[in-house]
Amino acid sequence: MGEAAIEVEQLSKTYVEGMLRRKKREALREVSFQVERGEIFGLLGGNGAGKTTFIKILLGIIRRSQGKATLLGYPAGDIRGRRRVGYLPENLRVPRHLTAITALEYYGHLSNVPSSVIRQRRGPLLERVGLGARANDPVRNYSKGMLQRLGLAQAMLHDPDIFILDEPTDGLDPLARSQVRGYLAELKQQGKTVFLNSHILQEVELICDRVAILDRGTLRRVANVKEITSGKIDGLAGANQLLEVQLDLVGDEARLREVLPADTIITWQKLTADSFRVVLRLPDQAAVDFFVDELRLRGASIIGLARRRISLEEAYLEIVAAESIDN
Repeated sequence: MGEAAIEVEQLSKTYVEGMLRRKKREALREVSFQVERGEIFGLLGGNGAGKTTFIKILLGIIRRSQGKATLLGYPAGDIRGRRRVGYLPENLRVPRHLTAITALEYYGHLSNVPSSVIRQRRGPLLERVGLGARANDPVRNYSKGMLQRLGLAQAMLHDPDIFILDEPTDGLDPLARSQVRGYLAELKQQGKTVFLNSHILQEVELICDRVAILDRGTLRRVANVKEITSGKIDGLAGANQLLEVQLDLVGDEARLREVLPADTIITWQKLTADSFRVVLRLPDQAAVDFFVDELRLRGASIIGLARRRISLEEAYLEIVAAESIDN
């Protein structure tokens, strides 16, 4: 049980496209990282970043071109590892004539779950994901969000050790997304590993312990989410102080602006005729002290002052943009 839940080393995948003029396309380039057991790990990246290819290699749907990939200590695709995975694809296809009850029977049998165990677990699982009242309705009458919740139930049915979830909150309203975060937190408390990818970075920020950022097949960063949002990641502008100051200005706005270099001002919001909210990016505590003193000398009352956390989305965009410039 000491192995990492997921381990990839120099993992690469090259597709050969075209019938006559064979063209190579690199979907993954020498990707290396580990996902530890019992953590919630997010894989981030835009369209074409390689996220789906990565998951397909882990599950043995496609083969890697080179490198190493293991799942729960077994080579990627090994049936011994796959049996211990709960998988939710981005667009789960459920036969339209099935109900939630019979769908869980269908998927449970695919995972070799005994019928007696399916009957024991399906009711509580459907209640848990909010489908208890609709358990006997045909899925053709389900919304996308209801299908997504059914997909979560089928992923949990055989009590796997690791969950691989592709866009698990897609199509859900804010309340349902909050409920899904609760399910994932419960799984972590049970010692399960959750590996997910999502384009809703606010959701990833709320639930994930660590993230990996893929950009056009290349791994750009693996980092702890709390370290990212607290500005402790080297190389990000967010590592500088983010000071939010709400000012009640007495006098002319120009007297306030003249002390603040333009490159320190992130936003300047006029609240009332003589009240402003200003967000500054400052390099260190000494700069914070200096500008607070200068603002006070110009008649500004400091109504509020706080260091603002950078969001995961801001950090993601900065990392991808910086790498694009370098390359």
